Amino acid sequence: MVEKSLTDHFIELGVFDPGRGSVEHYQDAELYDWEYRRRRRDVHFYTGLAKASSGPVFEVGCGTGRLLLPMAKATSEIVLGLDRSQSMLLRCRARLRSLPAQRRGQVAVFRGDLRNFKVGQKVGLIVAGFNTLQHLYSRPEIAAFFACAREALLPKGKLAFDVLLPDLDWLTRDPNRAWARTRFRHPVTRQKLLYSSNTVYDPISQLAFIRLYYEPLEPGPVAQRQVVRLTHRQFFPEELLHWVESSGFVLDRRYGGFGEEPLMEVSESQVLVCARK
Repeated sequence: MVEKSLTDHFIELGVFDPGRGSVEHYQDAELYDWEYRRRRRDVHFYTGLAKASSGPVFEVGCGTGRLLLPMAKATSEIVLGLDRSQSMLLRCRARLRSLPAQRRGQVAVFRGDLRNFKVGQKVGLIVAGFNTLQHLYSRPEIAAFFACAREALLPKGKLAFDVLLPDLDWLTRDPNRAWARTRFRHPVTRQKLLYSSNTVYDPISQLAFIRLYYEPLEPGPVAQRQVVRLTHRQFFPEELLHWVESSGFVLDRRYGGFGEEPLMEVSESQVLVCARK
């Protein structure tokens, strides 16, 4: 008899739903852009890879174009993007209108799923930035992504991505407390809100069920505390290398950050560049 994981019990009880955890954080595209407006080091890293690519560039999980637009400006290659969130894609397309008309004709984004995608042409670089792969919650989903990526790449193409390095101190903090309490104004409505978060981590499924709280501090569109769910699979370094090497790739480079620093126990991210075998 196979024991049920904490995640299985959560789903049965309706406490957490991994599906909602891959959607809700991306529904308010303007707020998403505002929250990550200062995140620039990954932009410089992936832009450098795009500039060096000999073939089309394809971003999986392109979101609002935070990486896609700079990459499109940095290379003359065709640039394509995929995302499952309609609201994120709408904002991305609006941002792409800032490109010169001729360049806009070489950039396209479309709706799709990172577990089952086809590009329509072979590409020289696939980028899955800002923890995109952490929305792959099971072994079949992880295998499906790597198979799709390998199929889409040119023989000498590269796959580049980043995921968080699991921080067990952070993952096992008291889930009944509100952490990272921050006051801010919504970038569109200007309503003053209080942000906080907490996490329940299941070490068996390796899923972190994160809850983001937005509490109104004054009258406005948000009338009561809103809870936004975000679910992230945790990838440990040796496990990640196994997935790379068993999926038809070889590790080209691995860093502990976007400044190409070595991966260490204090690193926040694991940044990998992989080549097809």
